[in-house]
Amino acid sequence: MIRTDLAAEAAELYRESMPEAGEPDGVRSKTYRREGYVVTKVDITTNDGAALIGKPCGSYVTVELDGFIRREENAFPRACRALADELRPLLPEGKDAAVLVAGIGNERITPDAVGPLTVRSTMATRHMIARMPEYFGGFRSVAAVSPGVLGSTGIETVEILRGIAEHMQPSAMIVVDALASRRMARVCRTVQISDTGLAPGSGLGGDSAPVNRDTFGVPVLAVGVPTVVDSLTLTLDTLRGAGMDDVEEERLRAASAGMIVTPKDIDARVADVSKLLGYALNLALHENLSIEDIDLYLS
Repeated sequence: MIRTDLAAEAAELYRESMPEAGEPDGVRSKTYRREGYVVTKVDITTNDGAALIGKPCGSYVTVELDGFIRREENAFPRACRALADELRPLLPEGKDAAVLVAGIGNERITPDAVGPLTVRSTMATRHMIARMPEYFGGFRSVAAVSPGVLGSTGIETVEILRGIAEHMQPSAMIVVDALASRRMARVCRTVQISDTGLAPGSGLGGDSAPVNRDTFGVPVLAVGVPTVVDSLTLTLDTLRGAGMDDVEEERLRAASAGMIVTPKDIDARVADVSKLLGYALNLALHENLSIEDIDLYLS
């Protein structure tokens, strides 16, 4: 079984399995460029399409970060603007619409630390607006939290966030998490933005409660970066890519022992992409900010 959290990859898998069928009913895909980066948008509009792709109905935007990885000229600010431009239309309008940003994951496990590290680069303004409105009244009210993981806190992520949301009453939530991809080439090189929320750990078979609109009653946007590939997925993809379609999946499953694969320089990659996500969120959430403004605020 090929596992992936990316809707673009799920649609790709369907097309590979049904090459003559074309795009599945209820699923629309388009590709374009923003700030020089390739963007793929997948809209799943029907329950039949959701069943075929294996993802909930909604919009999924994938931004490829090749230029950022290659350190092209102005790659960081261009990537920030590209992500912000995709996020902004999904947010409630107006600076009075408060937003809760939640970094999902375990900061002590590097491939799972994208969410908590992103929060470090996110401008929390809610307290500043309340205390110094003359200076910060023009900002949107944003709170940023890292709720930890069940294994450390003994509390489900959704329970912690529900308690915070009941007190704060945000107009929307943004949850940031690490994802699983089917291909190593996409690890820390791709950002997925969706309006469907997420279920923490679902890409690797986790069963945590979902963080979505049904749970919280407000729009929940999910921002994720693939940091791992399931070892069985990697093996199956490699063998099938080499023309070995008759592999014994159950035998490979037993050999893989539930392991995941991540690059040897994952610490540097996660640090880079987490800062990128934080700055992109800031640009999307607050009007008329520059990269220099964010640097000053976070310093």
